[in-house]
Amino acid sequence: MSNISWMTYIMLILASYRLTHLIVFDKITEFIRKPFVKKVKVVTDTGTETKEVPTSMFGYLLKCYWCAGIWSAVLLGGAYLLFPRVTFIFILIFSIAGGQSIIETFVGVNIKKVDYYSELKKKD
Repeated sequence: MSNISWMTYIMLILASYRLTHLIVFDKITEFIRKPFVKKVKVVTDTGTETKEVPTSMFGYLLKCYWCAGIWSAVLLGGAYLLFPRVTFIFILIFSIAGGQSIIETFVGVNIKKVDYYSELKKKD
């Protein structure tokens, strides 16, 4: 087993995060999830909502962030241990995208908070 530097380990974490998000949530991979889910109408207190429900265990894997995260880590970690030079390119790209998405989420949430508190001040 090869020694993994702390920087590579952090990059693997970020890459796994981004790959998982890509599989479970992103619109671009919806075509992969679509055959394994069905839409059902659910009645709530606020009305009727449409939800996507997995139709199989594989569908559940594609809709479950925790499940897909394990397999993303296995795929990226295993590929890095077996083919470090080739896999590092993908890890680099996914880790940059993962870090960027975390920063964007943090900045976006805080911008919304600023807007929210600005609106509250205007009402006073």
